[in-house]
Amino acid sequence: MTFDYDRFLVDQVIRPVANLYRVTPLAIGETPAGPPVAYVRQKKLAIKEDIRFYADEKEARELFRLKARLMLDFGGSRYDVFEGEQRIGLLSHKFKESLLRSTWHVGGPDEEDVALARERSTFGAIARRLVDFVPYVGGYVPIPYNFEILVAGEVVGSLDRKFKVRDQYVLDLSGDRDRTIDRRLGIALAIGLDTLQNR
Repeated sequence: MTFDYDRFLVDQVIRPVANLYRVTPLAIGETPAGPPVAYVRQKKLAIKEDIRFYADEKEARELFRLKARLMLDFGGSRYDVFEGEQRIGLLSHKFKESLLRSTWHVGGPDEEDVALARERSTFGAIARRLVDFVPYVGGYVPIPYNFEILVAGEVVGSLDRKFKVRDQYVLDLSGDRDRTIDRRLGIALAIGLDTLQNR
């Protein structure tokens, strides 16, 4: 099956009118386990986020999508993940919990809590925010932007940024042996952590 893997490389392809990403399964280290399993398109300057995940680079077959519930959501943002008309889960960014380090809740099809994703280092999160306030500097100072993913309070995975010209991440859910997190939802989370929050 396409999403039977536990580790994925998420890399960005920059285009003038859209952010494009490739999602490739990983074997040992950063060795690809096969061809990309998803191609992702996010329109720039969209009024309401609607991110599409496709099976092929020509975008002929949609796999699933990530869609904002509201254009403006004060106090936090919520995004549904759908395959066709069936909801896979929910991603929720809580404003208060993210004051020190960014925190996202991951919900299942019925919005039940499944997992939590938060920045791994409080110090790193604060340093990143301070650097981002400096004009013309924030985008050039390499500060790690890494997340830990927890299920029932136990760390089962991570999302680690690689320092490359384009945004590139490794999503690792190998600690989620019971596969509590739908891998499609995990991939949507990885894309969301790069595109949906103000950094």
